[in-house]
Amino acid sequence: MLKELRPTIVLLVAFTIITGLIYPGIVTGLAQALFPHQAGGSLIVADGKIIGSELIGQNFTADKYFHGRPSAITGTDAKGNSIATPYDASNSSGSNLGPTSKALITRVQGDAAKLRVGSTAPIPVDLVTTSASGLDPEISPAGAAYQIPRVAKARGVSEDKVAALVAAATTQRAVGVLGEPRVNVLKLNMLLDGAGK
Repeated sequence: MLKELRPTIVLLVAFTIITGLIYPGIVTGLAQALFPHQAGGSLIVADGKIIGSELIGQNFTADKYFHGRPSAITGTDAKGNSIATPYDASNSSGSNLGPTSKALITRVQGDAAKLRVGSTAPIPVDLVTTSASGLDPEISPAGAAYQIPRVAKARGVSEDKVAALVAAATTQRAVGVLGEPRVNVLKLNMLLDGAGK
């Protein structure tokens, strides 16, 4: 019986070493050598301190900052009740609510009402809809443009100055055709803070 089991055991050990140690080690080493920023988590560092990641959104709520997409991530409190925990990277999830869901319609209407204060412009859809991960770090240029008046007023600067920062923070399509133009909210807010207001 051992004679029949020996090839199975040898293959198990060999493939465990190859696919569990050697292959991941090679891929990790190549990634760190060729793409160190991305392999390290695309971290954003300011003054020697990690501020966040380009890949994970943060929950900005103050009027002087641009806000990201709503985050549908929920957690539980000490009593086991479901509570909102926006942009909690340890609990990534979407709401999984369909377009006819009363809860979704109520939330979107509430968010739209808050955004509409002082504006008659159409609200960009990404400012009232959540992403599948709940961690989307980017908004559309239209979503950023919609927030310019609020941010400029809160900071006491001209809308043109804030619009110039939005333009500087906008990433265009890769090679002119891949993806959509987008604005990383954390990077834009860091630009705002660096502009001195």
